[in-house]
Amino acid sequence: MAKKLDPRRFPDFTDRKVVGDHMESLDLHGIDRREFLAFASVSAIASATALSAGFPSVALADTGGKMAHLMMTMRMEYTNNAQSGAAGAAKTLGLNITSADGQFDSARQLNQFEQQIASGTKAVMLHAPGGGSIKRIAQLANENKIWLDNTWGTLPWFTPFDAGDYYTMYAVPEEFSAHGDVTEEVCKAVMAKFGGGKLVGVTGVEGNSTDLIRSRGRDAAIDKYPKITLAGELPGKWNREDSQKAMEALIARHSDIVGVIGQNDDVADGCISALRAAGIRPGSDVFVTGADGTTLGAEMIQQGRLHATSANVPQYMGALLTTRLYDVMNGWRPRAAERMMNWRSVAMTKNNVEPYLARYVNAGGVEPFDYKKMSKVLHPKDWDPQAELFPMDIDLEWGGIDKPEGWKYPAGYANSKSSGEADAVRAEYAEHYKIDFFGPSPMKA
Repeated sequence: MAKKLDPRRFPDFTDRKVVGDHMESLDLHGIDRREFLAFASVSAIASATALSAGFPSVALADTGGKMAHLMMTMRMEYTNNAQSGAAGAAKTLGLNITSADGQFDSARQLNQFEQQIASGTKAVMLHAPGGGSIKRIAQLANENKIWLDNTWGTLPWFTPFDAGDYYTMYAVPEEFSAHGDVTEEVCKAVMAKFGGGKLVGVTGVEGNSTDLIRSRGRDAAIDKYPKITLAGELPGKWNREDSQKAMEALIARHSDIVGVIGQNDDVADGCISALRAAGIRPGSDVFVTGADGTTLGAEMIQQGRLHATSANVPQYMGALLTTRLYDVMNGWRPRAAERMMNWRSVAMTKNNVEPYLARYVNAGGVEPFDYKKMSKVLHPKDWDPQAELFPMDIDLEWGGIDKPEGWKYPAGYANSKSSGEADAVRAEYAEHYKIDFFGPSPMKA
């Protein structure tokens, strides 16, 4: 006989003392009284559903937990900005967060993940340098029931669907159009001042999936301008020092360049240093672009050294991935279309840099996002992604990269598109997006 729920067995949550006692006993860090009551209601419904199905109880994950941020490198301003968003979200949500420097080494990150298994970590936010160890990390995550999400570097055509439920999400900004947009900003400036000319590119880590899509976006933008050519490129490995050396070599080969397309803001910073050392004035003799919208990138735009960057907001990446881990740790499960996602960058120039600086750089300690409202557990009805977030098109993301022999679209991904789920998720996220990515912080008084 199916068991029935007896409401008399539930605590009286209309009594403030009862609520306070439960919150204290459960050690609910970062949860206010209203959110606890909403969570308690959801818990009651879940318990009722379990009992009606004949199960004796339903397990509810605790609201705290131990998570780790395995960073690609600490040499990039981007990863440090992203860590700020992750740490802010973790603190607000009551998660204990640790971080580790991967030093651009996939094998090192695999070792770090194994250490997290041994230490009892429940969730890992991965910023991989490439696809070297993602399959093994995802396998270990599933075997050890550790929630995993990943951003940026990955193995093209390897998806969370191939790994199991515990690889909850792969998320990156939509980079093809983002890098195309900032490249066009440089092309327009070059056409206006010089009527055309030579550009050079300083890329990231060779073979990195993000580097490849940014190069495709760059090349597609340049193709629109017949009087502009890409004269050469060298890898800058995502950091200032290597990019400065790459730029010095490109200057020696091409003394008449009028534009530089850097694959991120740290790369652009190194390029600018090399240009200035050679007596070439960034912003006047040559126009430079970066990508990511780091603190340094925004400041360089304000100073006139950097012409444009694609502001995907590193702090957002940290907040988004941390919030996803919090939600799945606490019982929420994503639909297929929510397991691979993009968010929209904003092409940032001197025309719109001031709002960015006010919110993300010179905020005076004000957090840039309402982290709790990003959570579907804490705000099941009025959650807000706080950016334009939408299902990923993997043919756009990895277009031009050969598929492995015999590769087929994962069933979950294919079904989400054919059934209309992906379109419905896109529409739903657009409807919930209220807090403007480039507006003032929602936490500002």
